[in-house]
Amino acid sequence: MRSVFNGCSSLIKAETLKISTVMKHSMEFELAWQGLKLGEHVFEYEVGRDFMLAHGEDETECKDINAKVSLKFEKHESFFMLHFDIGGYIVTPCDRCGDDFKLNLWDEFNLIIKLTDTEANEEIEEDADVVFIPRSETVIDVSNWIYEFIVLSLPLQRIHPDNEDGTPTCNEEALKLLGKLAEQNEEKKNDIWKGLESLKINNNKRK
Repeated sequence: MRSVFNGCSSLIKAETLKISTVMKHSMEFELAWQGLKLGEHVFEYEVGRDFMLAHGEDETECKDINAKVSLKFEKHESFFMLHFDIGGYIVTPCDRCGDDFKLNLWDEFNLIIKLTDTEANEEIEEDADVVFIPRSETVIDVSNWIYEFIVLSLPLQRIHPDNEDGTPTCNEEALKLLGKLAEQNEEKKNDIWKGLESLKINNNKRK
């Protein structure tokens, strides 16, 4: 009975810690736009692993991260223009050899926020680069956009960069194993084609 209670207590503490982490991050990335003057404002953010995991990133794909995000926020009377510059690095497994490596981040994204007199619970058709918010919404939380843009800045295939001479920097033992597997697969393909060719020849002889 005691062990069950302790287990439940640990789960509650872990969940509370996760919630408090999300709330802390959320408050850090909230912009009280009504207090800003018209014109350009720049905000700098540093994103770590806790932030990424709190937003749903797979812990096996994000061993470490130090992302630097520069947000240029340009305020107009009825809309805002946001420009996100993504930099820094992420430590992630190589899709070719499986070893962790440091992958540099670099990308930039634009977003337009338009103010409306529509309440937040009323639906407005949006497109990919334009977001509508009611004027009554006094705070803008940019954390989800920062997470999404960091993920979008990652290449679909994450592989160790090559040396200057074009040779791979992947784990040599893993590359040797991959080479052997490729040779075995090629041999199997050749055996299949030989079997098909012999079957074709036999069929022609019968005719």
